[in-house]
This record gives sequence, C-alpha cells and structure tokens, in this order.
Amino acid sequence: MSVLPIVKWPDPRLSETCAPVEQITPGIERLAADMLETMYDAPGRGLAAPQVGAMLRMFVMDIGWKEGNSDPLVCINPMLQEVGEDRETGPEGCLSIPGVSADVSRPTTVQMVWTGLDGGRYVQAFSGFGAICVQHELDHLDGVVTFDHLDPDTRATLEAQYSEGLT
Repeated sequence: MSVLPIVKWPDPRLSETCAPVEQITPGIERLAADMLETMYDAPGRGLAAPQVGAMLRMFVMDIGWKEGNSDPLVCINPMLQEVGEDRETGPEGCLSIPGVSADVSRPTTVQMVWTGLDGGRYVQAFSGFGAICVQHELDHLDGVVTFDHLDPDTRATLEAQYSEGLT
C-alpha cells in the first residue's frame, strides 16, 4: 500500500464525471487499499478516486475511525436509491480544498447501493454525518466540489481565501 498524492482544486480532473468501474481487478483492489491508506494519512473520513487522479466511480470512507470505531467501506459504482426530504446545513471540508470549510445544505438521510471489492451488491441507509460523507464523495464522482454548492458571493470569497493560502 502507498499514500497517494491528493489532487488539489482547481485541478480540472475535479470537475470531470468519472467512468464506471467495469471489473474488479487486482489494480482496483490495490487502488482501494492505497485510497484507504491515503485517507487515513490525510487524515480524512472519505476519499473519492478522482481526488487521487483515478477517474473512476469509486470512493472509500470510514466515518468513525477518529473516534476508535473503524468501519472502512470501499464503494464501487455507488448510486443513491433514496434521498430523504429533511435537509440540514453544516460545515464541510474537503481534502482537495485544504483549509476551507463551507456551509452546505444536504439531505439528512440517504440510501445508497454499491458494489464491494468482493463483487457483492450492498444497500445501506446513512443518516447524519454518514449521509453527508456519502453525498460529498458521490459529488466528486460527478465532478462537483464544495464550491459548486455555494452562492456566487460566498464562493468568490472562499475561493479568494483558498487562493491566498496557496501563495
């Protein structure tokens, strides 16, 4: 396993839609292991394949590891099956936009279906932070970043702060 470099915004790959994973190969298994190692090293709770330059519909997440409740998930070709009507607005950070936190409004519950590394189909309901993490990582697979959820003035302010931090 290796820690991979994380792609930083405004890299154009972060705005691209990812291709489905056609087959679970040793390369996909290695990518999943490297993505988990990279996520833990960052340290984050989720990481999508385009964030490490792999333009595939795949992400990893482990929402409880920082509290000692590790439960890593590798989600291949994930899709939302159900989205709750209740919404909440809260701060979100992103490993590809370090140092920026933005308030994003998202549904508080979702149900996702995905393929695991074992080839099995999984369906799980997520709520609270888990629902936010799932939606954030799915956004990456569709070329959407946190900035894309913001009104133009807030986006311009946060982009300027982020750009200042790079110099």
